[in-house]
Amino acid sequence: MEKMSWNVKEEQIVDDLVTLLCITTEECQLLQSLQSDAEAITARMVDEYYDRLLAHEMTREFITDLDALKRTLAQWFVKLFCGNYDKNYALDRLRIGMAHVRIGLPVRYPLAMFDVLDRYGVEVAEKKGPEAVIAFRKVLALDVATFTQAYDNTQLNHLKDLVGGSETLARRLLTDKY
Repeated sequence: MEKMSWNVKEEQIVDDLVTLLCITTEECQLLQSLQSDAEAITARMVDEYYDRLLAHEMTREFITDLDALKRTLAQWFVKLFCGNYDKNYALDRLRIGMAHVRIGLPVRYPLAMFDVLDRYGVEVAEKKGPEAVIAFRKVLALDVATFTQAYDNTQLNHLKDLVGGSETLARRLLTDKY
C-alpha cells in the first residue's frame, strides 16, 4: 500500500512543510521586527561560516567566487527574518537547495553548517524573548526541510530513472520495503 506522504509532490511539498510548521502571523511579525538586527550581525556570521568552510579541505573545492558566496549567504540569512514564510518563500529555499545539488555538493556539508546559522539567528531572536527564538527555529527548520528535500527529490528521480520510471519501486528500494 502506497503511503499518503508519497503522494505529496512538486509544489505540494512546500505547502505540506509550511502547514506542518504552523508559523503564526504573530511569529512572522516578531521575526520581521528583527530583520535590521539580523543585518547588523551578518558580516560576523558570514566570516565565521566561510572561515570554517575554508579551513576544511573537502569543502574548499566548492568555493569558487568567495565574495559572491558571502553576499548570497548574507542575503539568505537576513531573509530568515523577512516575516513572510509562505509557499513562495519555501519554493525559493527549495531552489537554493537545488543549486547546491547541481554543483554536486554533498548534503553533509551544508547541513553541518546550520549550527552557525542557528547560533547567530538565536542571538538576534533572543532580543525579543523566547517566543522569537521558537519562531526563528521554526523558520530555520523550514529551510533545512526544503534544503534536504532538494536532495531527496534528486535521489528519488535518479533511482526512478534507474528502475524504469517506477516511483513506487524507487521509494521501496530507498526504504528497504521491496
